Amino acid sequence: MLKILNIVLFKSSKLIGKPLNYSDIFKSYLNKLKKEGRYRHFNEIERKAGNHPNAFWISESKKNDIIVWCSNDYLGMSQNKLVINSMIDSVKKMGTGSGGTRNISGNSNAIVQLENELANFHLKEKAVVFSSGYVANESTISTILNLLKDAVVFSDEKNHASIISGIKKSKASKEIFKHNDLNHLEALIKKYPAKKPKVIIFESIYSMDGDFGDIFGISKIAKKHNALTYLDEVHAVGMYGKKGSGMAEELGLQNSIDIIQGTLGKAFGTMGGYIASSNIICDAIRSYASGYIFTTALPPALVKAASTSINYLLKSDKERKLQHKNTILLKKYLLKENINFMDNKSHIIPIMVNNPLRCKEISNILLNEFKHYIQPINYPTVPVGTERLRVTPGPLHTEKMIYDLTIALKYAFKKTSKNNYSKIA
Repeated sequence: MLKILNIVLFKSSKLIGKPLNYSDIFKSYLNKLKKEGRYRHFNEIERKAGNHPNAFWISESKKNDIIVWCSNDYLGMSQNKLVINSMIDSVKKMGTGSGGTRNISGNSNAIVQLENELANFHLKEKAVVFSSGYVANESTISTILNLLKDAVVFSDEKNHASIISGIKKSKASKEIFKHNDLNHLEALIKKYPAKKPKVIIFESIYSMDGDFGDIFGISKIAKKHNALTYLDEVHAVGMYGKKGSGMAEELGLQNSIDIIQGTLGKAFGTMGGYIASSNIICDAIRSYASGYIFTTALPPALVKAASTSINYLLKSDKERKLQHKNTILLKKYLLKENINFMDNKSHIIPIMVNNPLRCKEISNILLNEFKHYIQPINYPTVPVGTERLRVTPGPLHTEKMIYDLTIALKYAFKKTSKNNYSKIA
């Protein structure tokens, strides 16, 4: 009987026709990216502890000395001896892992202390730590919008992918306002009744253009229309304000923002994300956000390193001042050589190329011929036709490095100027 059944099944499967070639489907999508110059190559890098921004580039099993210009380790704090020793000591005391989720054995004393420090850092009642800034945004935003029944969210058109993902995972109505356009934002808010729950989400520094969100203007509109404000400060924490707690602090507006979101993985040089807000909001997130409840907690050693980094930068502004000085210096050199860049006054310098294929080629020239590493930024991270090299000079770059980079950029732009790049639609 079983033999007859197998024969029937075999014959019926033959009637279906030629089977799908799944590999060909995926390959066609990858080929599309390659044709458009959007296929991502991930360079293999080995960082040198205590020698940032110098690193090794691993190519064809060989180690090549390079200088990194596109790191989000903005202040080189991952190389700070106090931070490194803090992690080493904590590993020796507590081991390498957290042991589980926050609910099941992973709620270490180190992570509780860090949350208290982050709350004080942002002048908030409470903070909640997540495994990354992306998870902090996605989990918090989706949870808040789902708990606020029949809510509407107002999102800046240039908000990060993690914010967009959090909104998509919610059931809230969505309105996208033009970047930093307060008139457009207010016009959209006026469409809705006063009692409808409203959340405005925006960033303090937009990572690809390096420009600033209008914190004062947006918080004023939010107060007028009884809306919650959610501010992403990931590119500002550690970098701005007297204590280094971000643009809200720099502008004296921390009490005007309901929820501040930040990261431990950029200026603080470690890993993880967080929100800081009221006791009630943080408790709601802790109780309902699946991205918090069902993921392994950050290891205590990593958390201790983050805490050390934050407390160091609370007292030291030397790194911020040096970073600022080097940013100004690089812009000066770029202007002198007529190299096109966006000057939005932040620590982020987007050097505009405006073609994906040329952008990739300039990046390759810099790396292969001059050992300067800057990753090309293409669509969908930025709009088509605005491709760029995103440069983040740090306090440990020297003036010679800055001068050498400028000369290398000038050469690469000139070398690629006569190439006939196909325009990507």
